[in-house]
Amino acid sequence: MTANSLTIVAARDALKKREISAVDLTMSCLTAIDAGDGLNAFVWKTPELALEQARAADARLAAGDAPAMCGIPLGIKDLFCTRGVPSQAASNILKGFKPEYDSTVTTRLFGDGAVMLGKLNMDEFAMGSSNETSCYGDVVNPWKVDDRKLTPGGSSGGSAAAVAADLCLAATGTDTGGSIRQPAAFTGITGIKPTYGRVSRWGIVAFASSLDQAGPMTKSVRDAAIMLQSMAGHDPKDSTSADIPVPDFEAALTGDIRGKVIGIPREYRMDGMPAEIEALWQNGIEMMKGAGAAIRDISLPHTKYALPAYYVIAPAEASSNLARYDGVKYGHRATLAAGDGITEMYEKTRAEGFGPEVQRRVMVGTYVLSAGFYDAYYNRARKVRALIKRDFEVVFAEGVDAILTPATPSAAFGLGEMADADPVEMYLNDVFTVTVNLAGLPGIAVPVGLDAKGLPLGLQLIGRPWDEAGLLNHAHVLETAAGFVSKPEKWW
Repeated sequence: MTANSLTIVAARDALKKREISAVDLTMSCLTAIDAGDGLNAFVWKTPELALEQARAADARLAAGDAPAMCGIPLGIKDLFCTRGVPSQAASNILKGFKPEYDSTVTTRLFGDGAVMLGKLNMDEFAMGSSNETSCYGDVVNPWKVDDRKLTPGGSSGGSAAAVAADLCLAATGTDTGGSIRQPAAFTGITGIKPTYGRVSRWGIVAFASSLDQAGPMTKSVRDAAIMLQSMAGHDPKDSTSADIPVPDFEAALTGDIRGKVIGIPREYRMDGMPAEIEALWQNGIEMMKGAGAAIRDISLPHTKYALPAYYVIAPAEASSNLARYDGVKYGHRATLAAGDGITEMYEKTRAEGFGPEVQRRVMVGTYVLSAGFYDAYYNRARKVRALIKRDFEVVFAEGVDAILTPATPSAAFGLGEMADADPVEMYLNDVFTVTVNLAGLPGIAVPVGLDAKGLPLGLQLIGRPWDEAGLLNHAHVLETAAGFVSKPEKWW
């Protein structure tokens, strides 16, 4: 086993025992990254910075000042601002942008001694479910069927592919409608979206401000607990950050869920659900039952309205957030013809800088916020969102501790297979995940099996607000029962 294939837990223990150095661990990852260029997961490599941070981590380890993330090599999604390193949100409109500051998340990770290997590919401005909208090109899933190249999911596709292919030990991701959990399921890794407000959004390029939440993408549930511990906490620079204590997430992994109640929502049993997904879900139910949990059928009656509500609210917020990219202060500016004024500059800059999917969502968002349609679409969607949130509150108030659902409606599909389809077909990939964002709840995807073609499939657990500790423990039980250890066969 090469060092880059270690989990955070294994690496942490080896580093503290001085069985490996942070520099050696980092070099192993940098070698793997160079060999993995065919996946197009890393869009910026930072080897000099990584080795500098690794040497500093080794000094802290030698001095006995070593938090759990000290010396752990990470990939950072291109949505996170990183000082002096291009942070483009995979968009041409931010070409050349190098922030003079770090996001709060990366500040905390680096403060705990983590090592940044580089920036990871993603869907442009996090808008996509297949990582095919990036200005850097498609990310390729390390899992493969025959000669077909598959999507790693999106928008955190680069993060998922890099972790699954052992290019890094873990990665940061963001989740607005499923962008951590869906790619995690497509690549056979673990990804958690925390409660909205648990992790600071400051320094993360905004997509939809009331939905965006950062989280870790890792090789195991325990790794997710360790990394989330470093990422979480109140941030006065983020007005949506919650000033509540952060529990010890790793200590919560007792593996004991006896007497806990797992809800199974009947509305998630949708018409046309593939038999493999149905069987996987039933298998997960049996695993939780076998661990001593009680299984209860529940109803989340407004689930069927979640996708329409999401695809009104998210584009509306994106339309407002992306209005700042106009070619004036930073990023791309179009070349103007003689006689062009400021209006032409705005139009040409945004037409050149934004890709088709971003343009589509900005147009939809602007439309639903416009006079005459605000109440018909945006306000109605906000009311539906409140009803969806209320559905969950009722279920949790009745004693349910966690909810088990599929993570995705299928395994990973081929790159380009949905490129020319109706955009709604692509949006349906989020059918099991968007409710969690609309309600502001924590959700985690855990790999539990393979489909008939040998591709990974995941299940999702949804927790009570602020109960990431309990959610992680339920996920740990599911992970242990499933015993998923499959890795993609190296072809890249």
